[in-house]
Amino acid sequence: MRIRLRPGGASSFDVASTTWRDASSSRRRHEPRRRPMIEIESKMRVASIEPVIAALRRLGAVEGPRIEEVNWFFDRPDRSMRQAGEGLRIRSETHSDRDAPLIVVTHKGPRAAGPLKVRAETEMRVDDAEGARSMLEALGFVRTLQFEKRRHRWRYDDCLVELDTLPHLGEFVEVEGPGEQIVQDVCGRLGLDEPQVTDSYAELIDHWLIDQGITESDEKILRFP
Repeated sequence: MRIRLRPGGASSFDVASTTWRDASSSRRRHEPRRRPMIEIESKMRVASIEPVIAALRRLGAVEGPRIEEVNWFFDRPDRSMRQAGEGLRIRSETHSDRDAPLIVVTHKGPRAAGPLKVRAETEMRVDDAEGARSMLEALGFVRTLQFEKRRHRWRYDDCLVELDTLPHLGEFVEVEGPGEQIVQDVCGRLGLDEPQVTDSYAELIDHWLIDQGITESDEKILRFP
């Protein structure tokens, strides 16, 4: 669950509630979401997420779950989705506050021009990651990347703040919300003034793999030690 602006202006996350939507009811928890949304996000690489955690606590932000992710990325054999700036992903999330993993299939469209990362997004929750992978492969998609990520989720002032750690790449902060101005305001209150990272994590990992001499023919899997 992430904050994304639906066409028409309605947010997919009830920021007025003190309860995380994924934990609010079993019906909502398992209901697939297929409507396209617009993702408005600021992402920065930081030397440490600890000062951001301190700022969130000082501001009275609502602390959410810690999440262990496994991400699988897919493309057409000719890599035409990547060339068009699109992404197709299956993500399995293990939350600290729930028993069963959350599995989501997501398609992201090309980024719009601007200082923040803004792109159309469609996602659907499924019950079986292996079944979803098999379906995409049967449709002709090929797996191009697999990586793990650790995420600590917070909510503050109509925004979702996610503190991420990735193998080899380090620590990042993502601030997502219903508009560019509030996202920028929250970043300012958290003391975040690092350069914007507009590349996706998949793109950042691709750059790192190239620097390591890992080619398209090699298996692209990043795990924590």
